[in-house]
Amino acid sequence: MITMVASDLLTLTAAGGSVLGLPALFRPTPAAAKRTLEFFAAQIRNPNTRKAYARSVSEFAAWCEAHGLHDLGGIEPVHVAAYIEQLRLRLSMPSIKQQLAALRVLFDWLVVGQVIPVNPAGSVRGPRHSVGKGKTPVLAANEVRAMLDAIDLTTPIGLRDRALIALMVYTFARVGAALQMRVEDVYIQGRRTWVRLHEKGGKEHEMPCHHNLEEYLYAYLQQEALQGDRKGWLFRSAKGRSGELSERPMSQSDVYRMIGRRAKAANVATKIGCHAFRATGITEYLRNGGRLEVAQQMANHESSRTTGLYDRRYDQVSLDEVERILI
Repeated sequence: MITMVASDLLTLTAAGGSVLGLPALFRPTPAAAKRTLEFFAAQIRNPNTRKAYARSVSEFAAWCEAHGLHDLGGIEPVHVAAYIEQLRLRLSMPSIKQQLAALRVLFDWLVVGQVIPVNPAGSVRGPRHSVGKGKTPVLAANEVRAMLDAIDLTTPIGLRDRALIALMVYTFARVGAALQMRVEDVYIQGRRTWVRLHEKGGKEHEMPCHHNLEEYLYAYLQQEALQGDRKGWLFRSAKGRSGELSERPMSQSDVYRMIGRRAKAANVATKIGCHAFRATGITEYLRNGGRLEVAQQMANHESSRTTGLYDRRYDQVSLDEVERILI
């Protein structure tokens, strides 16, 4: 498995092109190895995208090795097509499209760097996939309220969890954007509290706070660990089992586990992850008269179609209609 960080590129240069962890297929020469590592270290800024693409490339390399394909320059479109075809047996359509996208952009990068003459993935068509409704679970408003009300607010961790859940619901924030926030990203503008979210691609997205979110954030910001540390992380991990805040930021895994605990404490049976609060916030906003184009701006989506995938207002209508079948 490729694990790409900037230090890997320095190791590559010092070692003349031999880096442990880089599949043999992509290091036939020092120049090829260097170009491949440059792709991950210099071209992809988002760590989640880097991990996903690295996993896709590693799996393709393992498949090639298993099928006797050891020459990078000898990889042809038919080989990539065969690999993509067999993925249908175990992966969803979106996952297959991501695998093909990773191979396309890496091979493009190698072509530009004159490592290989043509992109063998460029002419391979991916599976067609059309989605009318997102798969992210959505909570009812009373379920979110139950989760917030069930939190023990006598500890800094409880205040942190309430503020983080509320942030994702009321601002439609992605968990990655929330965890990149510093204390200074909660600020006053025009007598209102605003938050600054650090989105994909280095983009900043600013949102005014709902009055509940404002209350929860300021209660959390009163914690001693956050006082006077404007440059420090806003949502911090715990110091062991002490219930106190550390100086380190929470990870997405930390948040996922926290959500599971909070849902269980509130008797919420729906299996949810971090993204459920973004989908719930958008759905409740639209259910209460909000406009789709405004929801798009609030969610920082490029397209209103993407926002529409989070709109689950009509799920209940479908359930009501099903109950008309009286047998």
